[in-house]
Amino acid sequence: MCRLFGMHAGPGPVHATFWLLTAPDSLAEQSRRMADGFGIGVFDPGGKPVMDKAPVAAYEDRAYASAARTLEGTTFVAHVRYASTGGNTLVNTHPFLQDDRMLAHNGVVEDLDMLDDRLRSLEVLDLVRGETDSERVFALITGIARENGGDLGDALTQAVTWIAENLRLYAVNLVITTESELWAVRYPDTHPLYVLQEGSEDPHRGKNSARISVKSDEMEQNKIPAVLVATERMDENPNWRMMDSGEILRVDRNLNTERSFPLPQHPQHLLTLADLDPHTAASQHPLKAAGT
Repeated sequence: MCRLFGMHAGPGPVHATFWLLTAPDSLAEQSRRMADGFGIGVFDPGGKPVMDKAPVAAYEDRAYASAARTLEGTTFVAHVRYASTGGNTLVNTHPFLQDDRMLAHNGVVEDLDMLDDRLRSLEVLDLVRGETDSERVFALITGIARENGGDLGDALTQAVTWIAENLRLYAVNLVITTESELWAVRYPDTHPLYVLQEGSEDPHRGKNSARISVKSDEMEQNKIPAVLVATERMDENPNWRMMDSGEILRVDRNLNTERSFPLPQHPQHLLTLADLDPHTAASQHPLKAAGT
């Protein structure tokens, strides 16, 4: 399962150091796949998008995968990839950038020929540089946002609803960042996605996990609040909350959060693990796919 991480640190830029792989990926379970790529994206203090990503596999260059990366911004998105669609190339590595937004995705969407037809009708198929379902889902969101005047919440609702009604899917978990906002979607309840509103006086502050970790002395010393989204609880803070199935979360510049539930209760063509080919299944639930 790909690892997602998003963080919003409020109205002012902060420095944060990230590690995209902080533990060996296959110590206890040798059947588990190694990660296929790593990426992190941020908007710098001038609003310019900055991405550091590479399709390198962990076993090929663990030094690169575990290197610390210090970036400055207000919104951050990071991704550790387990490839389900598309080869290990830079254009297939998350996060993706379209129209000054960044996206990272965890899940599987099939019937990509049908999705491509929809992208052609929106005149956004040219945004797709690689082979992944993730980049195509992003292009669908972007195409709808271009039509509706940039309403990202409506674009997310329309895009995921269309996918749920027309395509076979296993999961569509998303983190999208702009210069001033963070959005997250969990749909349906196949994979977990957690959110933490970390207050300035939170005694449990700390952001470490077995995959993606982040540390900011500036945030800790100045008790800067933040909102975090991740595929796993990153520490022992009891305030982590599992997002509900079908939930769309918006975090604005001032860390105000808004939850909505506009998506269909159930996808029309929901895939099970048994429906996926072995390679795709291994990227989603390596141990189950291996029969353990």
